[in-house]
Amino acid sequence: MPADVPELTKEREFLAEARTQLGRMRDRVASLDGRYAGDRVSADALEAALARRMEQLTDDPEIPLFFGRITVGDDTETFHIGRRHVSDPDGEPMVVDWRAPVSTPFYRATPKEPQGITARRRYGFARGHLTAFEDESLTRPEPGGDGSDVPSAHSDILEAEIERPRTGPMRDIVATIQPEQDVIVRMPLERTLVVQGAPGTGKTAVGLHRAAYLLYAHRDQLTRRGVLVVGPNKSFLRYIRDVLPALGEIHATQATIEEIVGEHAPVRATEPADVATLKGDVRLAEVLRRAVWSHIVTPQDTLVLPRGSFRWRVPAYEAREAIEQIRAREVRYALGAAQLRHALAHRVLVQIEETGDALDDRAWDVLARTKPVRDYAAAVWPAVEPRRLLFRLLADPEFLAECAEGILSETEQHLLTWARPPRTPGSARWSTADLVLLDEIVDLLDRTESVAHIVVDEAQDLSAMMLRALGRRAATGSLTVLGDLAQATTPWASRDWADVLGHLAKPDGHVEQLTAGFRVPADVIELAARLLPSIAPGLEPPTAVRRARGRLTITAAPLDDVLAGVTGLEGSVGLIVPDGALASVRATLTAAGLTFAVVGEQDDERPAADGVDDASEFDAHLDLVPATLAKGLEFDHVVLHDPAAIVAAEPNHATGLRRLYVCLTRAVTSLVVRHDGDLPPELGLDVEAVTGLVPSA
Repeated sequence: MPADVPELTKEREFLAEARTQLGRMRDRVASLDGRYAGDRVSADALEAALARRMEQLTDDPEIPLFFGRITVGDDTETFHIGRRHVSDPDGEPMVVDWRAPVSTPFYRATPKEPQGITARRRYGFARGHLTAFEDESLTRPEPGGDGSDVPSAHSDILEAEIERPRTGPMRDIVATIQPEQDVIVRMPLERTLVVQGAPGTGKTAVGLHRAAYLLYAHRDQLTRRGVLVVGPNKSFLRYIRDVLPALGEIHATQATIEEIVGEHAPVRATEPADVATLKGDVRLAEVLRRAVWSHIVTPQDTLVLPRGSFRWRVPAYEAREAIEQIRAREVRYALGAAQLRHALAHRVLVQIEETGDALDDRAWDVLARTKPVRDYAAAVWPAVEPRRLLFRLLADPEFLAECAEGILSETEQHLLTWARPPRTPGSARWSTADLVLLDEIVDLLDRTESVAHIVVDEAQDLSAMMLRALGRRAATGSLTVLGDLAQATTPWASRDWADVLGHLAKPDGHVEQLTAGFRVPADVIELAARLLPSIAPGLEPPTAVRRARGRLTITAAPLDDVLAGVTGLEGSVGLIVPDGALASVRATLTAAGLTFAVVGEQDDERPAADGVDDASEFDAHLDLVPATLAKGLEFDHVVLHDPAAIVAAEPNHATGLRRLYVCLTRAVTSLVVRHDGDLPPELGLDVEAVTGLVPSA
């Protein structure tokens, strides 16, 4: 709409007033402090809550306060829909939070099912300034409309928001959530959900928006018990870091699986893929369980407890009965040790009471803490130190054979055993797979604390033991599991979501599939889909729904020439290269005088080379991306360097093709596939026929 229409002016005035009222709300919170609390503890809690509320009310002038409006009923009541709630001085809503029930029709209403609204309005913004709006009638069919269950008219504003160039980390999609995505976002908290999402379907954004919705709908429960977002690596977490804060949510913790299990010991080693794969096998759970419970000793001696002039005795057979009863309860090992002390004390207490001696209510606990009872229980149910146990299991072939009998073959046992064991557990260089095993042992000893909800992305790449580590952290909660079986690139990756749900101890979880691609251009997704028969024949191919088909170029031109053609384009540029070519390509970029960032460099803590690649990842115009870190990222323009080498770098051809599938689907606007020789035959392309081809619509 033209900028001078009265309605647009009216909406701009409403936006200005809404910003004023948001400032008033923030000033009101700023005027409060801990003096209103009754004590120091309450004051600290109040001040922390006020600080969080201040952060939630922060107004970023670059981000519009609302992006849509719905008209309800008789066309007289309207609600502006935005990222957070804004009210006037009387408490009446000016902007309604997108997660509120009243906002649901904005995302789901269709001419066939208007859900109580008569009209929907979308707003166009540029750097926070309102520039346009579009109205859609839900009761009067648009010209050419068929009354179906799809929106009645194409929205240029919606398409423009999806197509808007990407700069910096991932942004929220709250203004463009599609009906099928909104259904997933608003599913009940108690339900564990798997989202199988093809590239460009927005599964990561859906998972993050689901976390934001659950934090809104179950504020007290989730704030108290916690929300955890798990990503595949630190670069990915930095890429998504701004999404939840932009939605006003700051209560979620973000971590990688390495960071989660790294609380037990630092990761200081890597190991061959076959060893890591075996350590991630679910059979190791039973091996570890046997190792822990093997420490219990069958009692042979009588417990003697002196008390005054008496000596109270618990025969060995009664102690054995107590141990059997405790083990039948399937309690954690450490709790079982405490229960044994109290079981022995109970038997002494019964004998004392039979003599007529009167004891108070504390006697049972006092008897359990006496030295004879503690020493006897410790002898038959000794304490277990997790790292010492894992050290013994990996360093002592005889102990491993005892615990793995009937579970692991001799070859597998030999593969697990250290060729040169460290001198002590403290000097051991633990790998990530080791620490996942250590985490299992810790849980066998003491129950792992559960959070209310976990969002785990790229879940297909987690081993069974890693999934168990996450599952026990949601034992009394639920999970949103995000992934794509076609993008599985680890040797231990899952091939079936039912297996994943089983390892998470959530077998009743529900699987939803997203196949409508809103990000990847049609030409690009069609090229990548050629790999699906080889890497995931059972999956439904993704479908690009964007009208813009993007630009796909396949060329053998020098890398310098390719980069010269894309670095001047608007938006972000990702140069994805085989990990082994990172150093040489980096030197090429440096020699060309280009400013760039290296994805993952912050993890390595290496200095920038020659002061050229000194930009922060995702904030630079050009990012150099190792192929193994490309998963989950997106760029406006992608240059994929040497696809054949990316495939060849993986342990096997199938994994290499899945890695290539990931790399091919990172582009939002254009993709240049730059090759040095043959292309992988699964792409079905003849090099001579396609070199220089630009098959865009």
